[in-house]
Amino acid sequence: MPGGEERSRLRAAIVRGDGADVVQLLTGRPWPVDALQLIGDGLLIAISQHVDGASPLADACVSALRARGWAGDEELADMLQAPAAPAGLLRPLTVDLEELAMVLEGDPVHGGGRIDLRTGEVWPQSAFDYAIEIGEETADDGDDPDRWLWVRCEGSHAAYRDIGWFISDLGNPQIADRLNNAVSGSGAFRRFKDALSRWPDLRERWHGFSDDRQRGRARSWLADHGYGAIPRIYDP
Repeated sequence: MPGGEERSRLRAAIVRGDGADVVQLLTGRPWPVDALQLIGDGLLIAISQHVDGASPLADACVSALRARGWAGDEELADMLQAPAAPAGLLRPLTVDLEELAMVLEGDPVHGGGRIDLRTGEVWPQSAFDYAIEIGEETADDGDDPDRWLWVRCEGSHAAYRDIGWFISDLGNPQIADRLNNAVSGSGAFRRFKDALSRWPDLRERWHGFSDDRQRGRARSWLADHGYGAIPRIYDP
């Protein structure tokens, strides 16, 4: 699964819960080190569906995750080894980690939100406020710890560190210098993305790297709050 097209196919298979397609996509192909969180989510689905060939792929993913050691990797490796019983005393929660990452790393002024512990649905604070406004929820409902897990926005500091790490690992001093110049001062994220547009392959690599870092941080955050993330499947 070396390229962006294959990564998109894997994400689509996860969204629709197609464990057989996940195994087909991952078998006999090299895995990029910056896609292990996404790969692991797909294998959680394949294992739960008892797809032939899923177990050895999961073992390989566990080894790769433990060797890499990014945020969320240990938690995912533990779940792949014992998918029916998340690591330690973690309670399984079906959640979209991409949606959670957006809430965690959004604008601190207007960000934050909560997770519905009954459904795993991620609610940005603006969506919850609107639900109160139209009468679908009440303010008192939001204080129920048995139903809601509050998500405090942590801002973009971690994402900014990701940029620095990505640039330092490029191995091309000329491109690295251009990108370092782009991220100096305010508006760094916009200028970084504009600069990356010169190199489509590099831009694709960044999106994969950034997605896996954010997915892992969201998984780690959930584990810190006592929950093991299970991939959320959307009906086609």
